[in-house]
Amino acid sequence: MTALTTPSAPSTPTALLPGPARELLHQTVRGDVIEPGDPAYDEARRVYNAIHDRRPAAVVRAVDAGDVIAAVHTARDHALPLAVRGGSHAVAGHGTCDDGLVVDLSRMRSVRVDPLIRTARAEGGCTWGDVDHATHAFGLATTGGVVSTTGIAGLTLGGGMGHLSRRCGLSCDNLISADVVTAEGTLVTCDAEHHPDLFWALRGGGGNFGVVTSFAYRLHPVSDILGGPTFYPLDGDVARRWRDMNADAPEDFNAIFAVLLGPQAPFLPERWHGRPVCGVLTCFSGPADEDDRIRARLGELGPVIGQFLDRMPYPVINTIFDADLPPGLYHYWKGNFSRELTDGAIDVHMTYGETIPSMESDTVLFPIDGACHRVGAEDTAFAYRDAAYSHAFGASYTDPADTGHNVAWTRAYDTALRPHTEEAGYINFMDADDQDRVRANYRQNYDRLRAVKRRYDPENLFRINHNIAP
Repeated sequence: MTALTTPSAPSTPTALLPGPARELLHQTVRGDVIEPGDPAYDEARRVYNAIHDRRPAAVVRAVDAGDVIAAVHTARDHALPLAVRGGSHAVAGHGTCDDGLVVDLSRMRSVRVDPLIRTARAEGGCTWGDVDHATHAFGLATTGGVVSTTGIAGLTLGGGMGHLSRRCGLSCDNLISADVVTAEGTLVTCDAEHHPDLFWALRGGGGNFGVVTSFAYRLHPVSDILGGPTFYPLDGDVARRWRDMNADAPEDFNAIFAVLLGPQAPFLPERWHGRPVCGVLTCFSGPADEDDRIRARLGELGPVIGQFLDRMPYPVINTIFDADLPPGLYHYWKGNFSRELTDGAIDVHMTYGETIPSMESDTVLFPIDGACHRVGAEDTAFAYRDAAYSHAFGASYTDPADTGHNVAWTRAYDTALRPHTEEAGYINFMDADDQDRVRANYRQNYDRLRAVKRRYDPENLFRINHNIAP
């Protein structure tokens, strides 16, 4: 593994754009070209995960696909590192770079919904909050993340797990077309009939193949849901009962399991604040007359020490933890898949739950069965269709001086869990030192992904990612 014991140090001094590159960008970009020395530079270079403190030569805040094309041409022709930023949440820091060019899509956030055919076209800088807001007006939704500020681009390109996964499939399963600026600087629209190899690779293959400037999604009838967290004492029996509940739960009942420190919430008694607890975050998108049955099932998991569970508009469930995970925290994560949740894995989660290092840290187990299993392992680039759970865990914290301890805790946790999980995990939970796991993460699809990479990006322009080398 690559050493990572302190936040990444920026290069000093920051490299400036070559004169011809600078001139080209300022002539061809309608949005902002922000360089070192500009008043907005420090804000523009900042990403969600503060552990990555990079100093790019320029940040292009694109307003349309034309700006993206200009930036790609400039980076390619002048051999500049190129990072692509959507929502900026990449834990591995892939939305920034030192001494190169960052294409920031955050100004490209329009969403157009067609309620008749139940689709939405969203620009590449959208967050899931943007999409949820636009689609909810029509009583529709698609699978997004669990934090509203997460970008649609990174989540979808990595696969996309969320509250509707068991009912509607992954985010990438609901992608029906995409507009992509390739390494040649051309804009192509891909779907099942046009550039089908590129369309296949985008659905789980990460940011290896181009800059997606817009995504078109299939939508589903989802309006109000029964949602919110239920808390229990830290106890492996709660996790085992949750596992058994999932085995026969209807697909419109999604329950994400967590191990965390009790939040300072009014519905959780003060004596549990800051103590290790189990939590289940529910999203039941079935009919309201079945809500009592769902409440009863949650009550059977163990002693309920706190609960906020109510009918709410679907977009609200994606905002519940926004305030707890603001930009500017330091994060170091790991992730693994498993086909079953063994007692051994539960024991590891409980053991490390006793020593969670901060209020912002947690372990999250996403169920990825149901509709996710009705897509073949080779139908999209997301390879682990036989996995039933995705384990996400690691440290999030506020003081960079704590990095060494938090990294060591997360790595020890990962080592202890590996015997109980698959070789690989979800790429969106992989940190910067997980490049050696890329082949395993794509399993039987890796060689096909390399062939697509060779076709669309033979020089590996798009390499600031969990890279599939051509």
